[in-house]
Amino acid sequence: MKSICAFGVAPRALPVIGHALPLLRDPLGFLAALPGHGDLVRVRVGPYRAVVVCDPELTRQVLRDDRTFDKGGPLYDRIRELTGNGLASCPYSDHRRQRRLLQPAFHPARMPGYAGTMRRQAMAVTGVWTDGETVDALGQMHLISARTTITTMFGRDPAALDDHALSRLMDDFTVVVAGIPRRALTPPPADRLPTPANRRYDRARARLRAAIDRIVIDHRSGELHDGDLLSMLLSAGHDPPGDGGPDGRGLTDEEIADQLVTFFAAGTENTGTTLAWALHLLARNPRVARRMRAEVDAVLDGEPAASLEHLPALKLTTAVVTEALRLYPPAWVLTRTTTDDTRLGGHTIPAGTAIVYSAYLLHRRPDLFPDPERFDPDRWLTGDAPHRTAFVPFGGGPRKCIGDVFALTEATLVLATITAGWELHPVDDRPVRPVPRLALSPQELPMRTVARVRGC
Repeated sequence: MKSICAFGVAPRALPVIGHALPLLRDPLGFLAALPGHGDLVRVRVGPYRAVVVCDPELTRQVLRDDRTFDKGGPLYDRIRELTGNGLASCPYSDHRRQRRLLQPAFHPARMPGYAGTMRRQAMAVTGVWTDGETVDALGQMHLISARTTITTMFGRDPAALDDHALSRLMDDFTVVVAGIPRRALTPPPADRLPTPANRRYDRARARLRAAIDRIVIDHRSGELHDGDLLSMLLSAGHDPPGDGGPDGRGLTDEEIADQLVTFFAAGTENTGTTLAWALHLLARNPRVARRMRAEVDAVLDGEPAASLEHLPALKLTTAVVTEALRLYPPAWVLTRTTTDDTRLGGHTIPAGTAIVYSAYLLHRRPDLFPDPERFDPDRWLTGDAPHRTAFVPFGGGPRKCIGDVFALTEATLVLATITAGWELHPVDDRPVRPVPRLALSPQELPMRTVARVRGC
């Protein structure tokens, strides 16, 4: 790493609002251009000022030192409106204890059971498709990931979440995640004005939290099971006094609800979006799609769906998922806040500074990923694969996503299961545009289903 890095200022700032206009009009293009102005770049949105980290080694330093670069900033203030003090948004002071309590849910011994759920939910959703119909691929992938997440969280389909309730929960969730980036760029007091968008956001957020709260209360009064996340949380956390627990009594219902909303958000939005992008990229790159179908047919050997034991042999399928994460990382931009004066890239960064890092920015740097706009899964299958420190779709350091293996496993198995039975083709030639919401999602993704004849 250079002892002194370039420190620049982003162009096109306007009086009062700063860089709000280019961030609202084209946030992805704005971010991708910042490395040309320095390794650290100052930006401003209204009264908010931040430093964007554009260098992979400096990003790694930020991610590794989670005490100095703590979760915070305008984006996390808004994320906490949804997830409360859950694992993904809690401060450093709470993270170690929460991670220790939640880690058993992601022990490798649990993965076979989770993989079975992934397989069943993929088959349940795609099993009602008909040859030649047009499906909302993004919505269908979100449905698979939501059903998988709910089943692993609750161990079974709870009565409180029948199909109608699940649909309502998904609708409210969509409204909230679409509103978070907009609210993060809206300075107070405008964020509290009773606009139609703000009222819709507040109503959806309240219903979503109320639904999860009811499930926790109902589950606590029933029989606990060993295999689901909620039962584990209800029975965990009997810490000795002084170890961070509330007088040794374990987690409160509110704390548990925060974790469930966090995992529902990550499991549904991020994994579902990654799957949708993978389907789109395959449809636009038929040569890769043909190779992947051949791999799936050979590995599954006539089975209708992929299982955990197939995973090691699904090398190209895994590479397709990885390349989709590179091109369209769901967590495309995140923020931290410095808790003390510190040094970064040879420069003093005062306490209280908002730090921005972006997987999208790093993944699109041509010096890190040659021909970065090209969909090329083979870049992950060669001996000179890109340096992994520049690939951060799940973050890094102590705050790296606890469910990264779960998410990669689910995306690969579901993609292979879909490929075993179906081809999905674009309905027209219109470009599919990424929408930078909480996750980097396709604007819309209608696709036409074609039932496969094995080996074709």
